[in-house]
Amino acid sequence: MATEIRLPEVGEGIDGGTVVALLVAVGDRVEVDQPVLELETDKAVIEVPSSVAGLVEDVHVEVNQEARVGQVILTLADDLGEVPAAQADEVVPGETTIEVALRKEGADPSPVATQTRNGSLAAEVSGRQKLIPAAPSVRRLAREMGVDIHEVAGSSILDRISAQDVVRYADHGGVAPIGPVPAHLPASALRLPDFSRWGETERVPMSGIRKAMLQTMTTAWSNVPMVTHFDKADITSFEVFRKRHRSRAEAVGTKLTPTAMIIKIVATALKRFPEFNASIDVAADEVVYKRYVNIGVAVDTEHGLLVPVIKQADKKNVIELALELGGLAERARTRKLTPDEMQGGNFSVSNLGGIGGTGFTPIVTPPDVAILGVSRGEFEPVYDQEAEEFTPRLVMPLSLSYDHRLIDGAGAARFLRWICQAIEEPFLMVLEG
Repeated sequence: MATEIRLPEVGEGIDGGTVVALLVAVGDRVEVDQPVLELETDKAVIEVPSSVAGLVEDVHVEVNQEARVGQVILTLADDLGEVPAAQADEVVPGETTIEVALRKEGADPSPVATQTRNGSLAAEVSGRQKLIPAAPSVRRLAREMGVDIHEVAGSSILDRISAQDVVRYADHGGVAPIGPVPAHLPASALRLPDFSRWGETERVPMSGIRKAMLQTMTTAWSNVPMVTHFDKADITSFEVFRKRHRSRAEAVGTKLTPTAMIIKIVATALKRFPEFNASIDVAADEVVYKRYVNIGVAVDTEHGLLVPVIKQADKKNVIELALELGGLAERARTRKLTPDEMQGGNFSVSNLGGIGGTGFTPIVTPPDVAILGVSRGEFEPVYDQEAEEFTPRLVMPLSLSYDHRLIDGAGAARFLRWICQAIEEPFLMVLEG
């Protein structure tokens, strides 16, 4: 008897997502609560577990396909002892088990790679609880080659073990080689050595948010030629103004933070410099200019970095921005953001001033073309030409990373200098905004 596994509810306000990885294939044995696929939502990448045990009879979704809550994703057979006919190996006269496994993966079974090894290691050691992401044919290959499949590092998506991984492991005498990175993996996914040779280690699975961030940052770094421009703003008067009027924000239950005030300044700057409120459509050889101003704000949470978006930021006053920012930050920390609150940003602001540091280079995440980094303000001696002496001034470092395909260095310098002047002279926004 077959059992249908449907996509369960994966979070409040989430009705589906994109399948980014399949963790099982036809013929695989699945246990209760074993992850069977990874679903990417606007908040994170979520592992979807199976509610029952069985043998995978059919997979109803594919990688990059949209899946909705309630949709059938797998069919499991109750009889765990039989492999579906679709998974049976084709028999080619004279072909070895290694050649069969490599052929099923579309690999070229070279003479060296297909040389049979002697050995008697059991691939599935009694008492081990670790679930190994490998097809039955790959498990059988490991047993016949005398390879402990628990020791093999997978090179496919989510560390799934292929026949080539088993052969490569055996070729190197039971040591995972440090070699070229597979084409489908990011360049940073280098094969690691066995750190336990030098001392005790601990492996902790990445959170869904961290895995989503890994993919986003790798894509951004690989595709966007980024440059970072630095400048400083004298925030002495800015801070006096903020402290003088913070009671107005407290009266409506929020805080008048530097970030809220900077968001208002950035929103005005984006209208004056439209190339920073745009995206590049490479396929169409076009630049998309947005007539709306939505600004993402990086929020540090215990689960990872989240970037909720303030919509129509140019149409809201500073207190309204402070109130909305406070609510978004709180929902980010409690993981209660809705998908809509994470979408539609045109430009981002990342403020690390509350933590420390003298500067940093934030990464532009497409389709944005720029991001502003804010660091901690410190008192510095600034020369006063009228008084002909140095005076202590509170100075804040700013860094602007931008996509050099659309924005030139001179344009970036003008944009960031305008922001610095607006921070130093807020009335400038009224005059030129």
